[in-house]
Amino acid sequence: MLGIGIVGLPNVGKSTLFNAITKAGVEAANYPFATIDKNVGVVSVPDERLGVLVRLNSKGDRSPVEVPTHVEFVDIAGLVQGAHKGEGLGNQFLAHIREVAAIAHVVRCFDDDNVVHVAGRVDPESDIETIDTELMLADIATLERRLERLRRSVKGNPDDAQWIAPLEELARKLSEGVPARRVDVELPNDVSLLTAKPVIYVCNVAEDDVVDGNEYVERVRAVAAQEDADVIVISARIEEELAQLEPEEAQAFLADMGLERPGLERLIRTGYHTLGLITFLTAGEKEVRAWTIERGTKAPQAAGEIHSDFERGFIRAEVVSYEDLVEAGSIANARAKGKLRVEGKEYVVQDGDVMNFLFNV
Repeated sequence: MLGIGIVGLPNVGKSTLFNAITKAGVEAANYPFATIDKNVGVVSVPDERLGVLVRLNSKGDRSPVEVPTHVEFVDIAGLVQGAHKGEGLGNQFLAHIREVAAIAHVVRCFDDDNVVHVAGRVDPESDIETIDTELMLADIATLERRLERLRRSVKGNPDDAQWIAPLEELARKLSEGVPARRVDVELPNDVSLLTAKPVIYVCNVAEDDVVDGNEYVERVRAVAAQEDADVIVISARIEEELAQLEPEEAQAFLADMGLERPGLERLIRTGYHTLGLITFLTAGEKEVRAWTIERGTKAPQAAGEIHSDFERGFIRAEVVSYEDLVEAGSIANARAKGKLRVEGKEYVVQDGDVMNFLFNV
């Protein structure tokens, strides 16, 4: 399951955003460390294609079960300077952030005298630098420990010597303020660095700025451009209000605000893009389901997401694109029109492929 860690300095709107997208009701207080432990929420990935496939596969009053794929959001305790030394809730923060695939870095991009800023002023670049610095210092400590073990083991295992120079170079880059994700160096499999994780910058703005952004947002975009990172603009307060509404009311509210999609959906879509993920679909009379895989996955490995036997005994896959299936109206019609293809082991699955796997074990 895709895991996204929501991080940021205290009082930037992390927990308010987490509450909204997961409806988990986590305490969101106006003081540091209101989030004293990680909170985990699993949410369905919005995908309108599932509803369409359910209708195509319904017969009379019998409809297949709709099963979306899911994303796990982790609200990670607020970070302050000195976290790499264990100050504040630093040790918990660093342990929790290691568990996620990507980081959604919430940056305060609004002015409000009633909401205390941990540094006493709104400064997006400084906020980003504070968290990046703590993560880089933690990574430097990780590399120093690994290098120490390598230097001891190299006499008995000469192959270990190949890792010393690249790790030393990476440690030097980190000490210069360059995160690991911006350094082209191969790492041993057992080295996991916090700053190697892809980052999505989430600009939390006031309601009036959610469509056009503001000066703070532009400053975040400038930082993100240096590492080709994605930026999305969200008002945590708007998301909080949307979470309380019924679907039709929420859609009307979005339209009134000039928004096409809620922030949750935009964050999930951005997460998929950042991590290079796509969705394939399976559809039948009993179930319509979405499956998440990495872009570039071949058919047998995609089948393995359903069950290991499917991959082990893979013979071939019947494939039709979602668009072709909807246009045809049914699998039978798609087959008759030549839109249903038979693909083998080397087929690279595409986003929106509707697939049926044939296997033998």
